[in-house]
Amino acid sequence: MPRAALLLTAALLALPAWAGSGKLLLTGGVSSIDGAAGGGLTPWALTGSYATSGEAGATAFATRVQTRDYGLRILGAAVSMDDRVEFSIARQDLDTGDNLEPLGLPGLHLKLDILAVKARLWGDAVLDSDSLLPQLAIGLERKRTHAGALGLTLRGPLGARDTGTDLYVSATKLFLAPGVLANLTVRVTRANQNGLLGFGGAEGRGRRALPEVSLVKLLAKGLAVGVEFRAKPDNLDGSVLGTGALKEDNWRDLFVAWAPTKHVSLTAAWVDLGRIAPAVQPRRQSGGYLSIQFAL
Repeated sequence: MPRAALLLTAALLALPAWAGSGKLLLTGGVSSIDGAAGGGLTPWALTGSYATSGEAGATAFATRVQTRDYGLRILGAAVSMDDRVEFSIARQDLDTGDNLEPLGLPGLHLKLDILAVKARLWGDAVLDSDSLLPQLAIGLERKRTHAGALGLTLRGPLGARDTGTDLYVSATKLFLAPGVLANLTVRVTRANQNGLLGFGGAEGRGRRALPEVSLVKLLAKGLAVGVEFRAKPDNLDGSVLGTGALKEDNWRDLFVAWAPTKHVSLTAAWVDLGRIAPAVQPRRQSGGYLSIQFAL
């Protein structure tokens, strides 16, 4: 991750100008849990910050998710260049609490590093808001999990890998007059619980193309509400631990985003992450989400 941070800094220094005031509030989205600009759970075709053509922009964020039995902390940063390319890094840290105590792993932390790039292919969500043409982007997320004492089990009987790559295509359409934004992302992935439980499984399931949807309504300048849905691959449902023991459910949320200025935004949400490792904790994991983002 330090090397990735140096690359991001070098990319910023190579551009002639910092982000100005060309974009409208919240039209760069917020920082998703994987670091890319979008909603909280899914990336959009928009590039982060308020950089426009010929400019560079940067964002940094911190996110906390607290469900009934688990806590997730995320830190990350991104740079965007020329309103066309975005590079991002993020680290996720899942505190499993006492849920893995039956396995002799109380207080285990599962960590995930993410290095990502997104490129706008065509369209401009703001300038094309009076047409049916969406902004389209393609993205890649390279992920590596650090599962600690659980790693031997993931790599052994469960057959999951430590690293994986997600590919996605996002189409974002902004209807400026009514203040509505719609996004559809199709992600090709093998990630188990986003990668925190590795990638793939011993049963040999390949990558799957799965939808992610966001719908946002702008209530006032700098204030928006939205809903999101993210389908999950469920690679470990038929593992050696038994059918359903590691079943993975789809994710969804209901969020409010507030940007008092172009330099800071706050996002609060109710999230439902479904069941996470039902064999050790069968309850659905719903709870609160809070994220702060700083932008240049």
